[in-house]
Amino acid sequence: MPDQFEMRSMTEILLTGYEPFGEFESNPASQLANRLDGTTVSDATVVGRELPVVFDRVRPALEAAIDDHDPDIVCGLGLAAGRNTLSLERVGINLRDTAGIPDNEARTVVDEPAVDDGPDAYFATLPLRAMKEAMLEAGVPTTLSTDAGTHACNNFLYAARHLVETSDREFSAGFVHVPMSHEQAAERDDGEPSLALEAMADGLVAGLERAVAER
Repeated sequence: MPDQFEMRSMTEILLTGYEPFGEFESNPASQLANRLDGTTVSDATVVGRELPVVFDRVRPALEAAIDDHDPDIVCGLGLAAGRNTLSLERVGINLRDTAGIPDNEARTVVDEPAVDDGPDAYFATLPLRAMKEAMLEAGVPTTLSTDAGTHACNNFLYAARHLVETSDREFSAGFVHVPMSHEQAAERDDGEPSLALEAMADGLVAGLERAVAER
């Protein structure tokens, strides 16, 4: 029988990445979550998981992963084509709107709340400025952003924070938008902004290391 005073010695980080969606046949968000799965960051273990780009399945999938792993930090990743940096999102709003891009079950959502009667917005609780500093020090272009959009990425950040505020779960939560990978941009041949997948991974590790240190 485990000692009643035994405590978990390792912090756990749940790092999720969205699956491919729409016109994108690959998604660096899920590639990064899979790549970093099992990585040790400072005294923390990263658990990487892929999430569906389906509005009504995001929250149940997220809750299941949180219940399975009891993380101290929850960080979501999603693709923001057209951006040229890692973007640390500061706020999730109580609005879902597919803006012409249906989810992966072909559902179009217009002006719908993420949570009925929920607050207008939640701020991320990860130490974003400190993370940005660490990511820049690692040589990876990184910005703070107040525009997580209204699609699945914003939905993740709002849902994660709402879980903390309305349950006994305790974790710091945030979301990072990632640009296209070089390989992805090359396949499209449109001269779009991109970053190397390895550089994005390095930046995320640096940021998560700082988040663990700030706990």
